[in-house]
Amino acid sequence: MKILYEDNHLLVALKPSGILSQSDGSNHQDMLTLLKSYLKEKYQKKGNVYLGLVHRLDQPTSGVMVFAKTSKAASRLSEQVRNHTFKKKYLLICHGLLKKKEGIMVDFLEQEQEKVVVKKEGKEARLSYRVLQENKKENCSLIEVDLETGRKHQIRVQFASRGYPLYGDHRYGFCEKMDIALFASTISFLHPITKERMTFEEKMPNAGMWTLFTL
Repeated sequence: MKILYEDNHLLVALKPSGILSQSDGSNHQDMLTLLKSYLKEKYQKKGNVYLGLVHRLDQPTSGVMVFAKTSKAASRLSEQVRNHTFKKKYLLICHGLLKKKEGIMVDFLEQEQEKVVVKKEGKEARLSYRVLQENKKENCSLIEVDLETGRKHQIRVQFASRGYPLYGDHRYGFCEKMDIALFASTISFLHPITKERMTFEEKMPNAGMWTLFTL
């Protein structure tokens, strides 16, 4: 794991693909447990270490996450998520070349067994996107997404439902087995104590399908 920032109130880290955001009761590793162990060892703390989960990334998704080191910070950061002061950008590689090179996607999503589906009765999901690069030989596109709502599997479902499944996302229509090409590249929020706007941005991975593009 890569620690991007740490102070007395929060911790920003880079989540690898395949790691859960928090434990689901299985034997899979999760960020919350790993970072608690890191803090306990670093500061030689006895007993339990507090670390609050502010937002989640799906297990196959990699990228930047922030965690709260105090309950006050957790409450204030979570409020920013609810009122959309907390901003998130993603990079993705999808199958196909989009006709509209930028735009807004609005759908209503609902959980249906193991999948999330588009349904009129679901919750509103909204994002804006722009195509950064295209690889016509491999028939794929590199896209930046501004996420306005944080529904489960939102980006994956919204692109797949339009015929542009994300590379590696076999749950929503991509056949080949590989890591999903979805990366949380940027988070931006107000520091819970100083109120200063903080932005953390990481370059896309340099492996797999990502090597088809250069940023």
